[in-house]
Amino acid sequence: MLQGKKFILGITGSIAAYKSASLIRLLVKQGAEVKVVMTPLAKEFISPLTLATLAKNPILVDFFDPTNGNWNSHVSLGLWADGYIIAPATANTIGKMANGIADNLLLTTYFSAKCPVIVAPAMDLDMYAHPATQKNLGTLKSYGNYIIEPTAGELASGLDGKGRMEEPENILQFIENLYTNPSAISGKKVLITAGPTYEKIDPVRFIGNYSSGKMGFALAQTCAEKGANVILVAGPVQLTTNHPNITRIDVESAEEMYQQAHESFSNADITILCAAVADFTPKETAENKLKKKKDSDLTLELKQTKDIAAALGKEKKSNQILIGFALETENEELNAQEKLTKKNLDFIVLNSLQDKNAGFKYDTNKITIISRNGQKQSYDLKDKTLVAKDIIDTIELLIKK
Repeated sequence: MLQGKKFILGITGSIAAYKSASLIRLLVKQGAEVKVVMTPLAKEFISPLTLATLAKNPILVDFFDPTNGNWNSHVSLGLWADGYIIAPATANTIGKMANGIADNLLLTTYFSAKCPVIVAPAMDLDMYAHPATQKNLGTLKSYGNYIIEPTAGELASGLDGKGRMEEPENILQFIENLYTNPSAISGKKVLITAGPTYEKIDPVRFIGNYSSGKMGFALAQTCAEKGANVILVAGPVQLTTNHPNITRIDVESAEEMYQQAHESFSNADITILCAAVADFTPKETAENKLKKKKDSDLTLELKQTKDIAAALGKEKKSNQILIGFALETENEELNAQEKLTKKNLDFIVLNSLQDKNAGFKYDTNKITIISRNGQKQSYDLKDKTLVAKDIIDTIELLIKK
């Protein structure tokens, strides 16, 4: 089922490293090619010779291999792989992955990887339950990494609890499900708008909002990982993208976002309008910085910006899916329902500023999805990466109808 797939298996210094031998054997048996990257400490738990024999590839540990005079390029490894599995992943390695520390080949390869990353933690129960470890795992999830939860049972310490690395057969099943059950959006063209817009008052001032773009970027990453080809039209944000399936177009104003979205819409199978676009823009932009004058107020005359959702809703064809967002402060569901109908959306994602730790700037969000037929699905507060999955799952259900 994994015939021709290329996997890097990262092995860290844990007693669970012995399970990696079985995982390699299972992957190779499925037709996959496996390259193993070990941390120096991992060699204390399992022989590189054993792993090399099973993988039919040399084991990579150091940046430079003195036995053959070759440099092991983490960049090349990151480009080569269809998937990067880190099993077992210790608390130490998870902490470094979450906090940008790259002090060995396994970690530099992780930061260079352009493929899905699957992490199978293994540690003692107190280490796993520690707030720092849980925070780091949450950070990895927010990066789009897949976490295979450890199981409960007898641990090497003699204690009994959660921390055992999942069994190789179950890890293989997870990988097979990820790579052999294609998403309904795989191969689809997805247009996503994200972030705020800035409407210039003069060369140094603008009208804007607090949108960070995190929700839109999480949606773009999720779609890309599911095999979609994404056009991401991004307002001015401090976020990066690195997935090869994402083509990013940076804009600043509502007019620029309208032009780019309109240009890409006709070829899009799915459009998700997540950006917080300014409703008004100055009628005139001063060429020079406006100066404060004593005892004199400044009046700005504003005009409405183009309504991107309404414009695309009028052009929407029967085979296109159009999703909108509504951030409300009062009469939330009524306002969202009106927007859904007026703008010809297939469903709308409602956020409320009344919900703590949801909306602008936060890494978390709390949403309600309202469908055309009036059905509502409310979700608990969760990381925006997981919120993106909920939204894409709803789109996949639409496609399958």
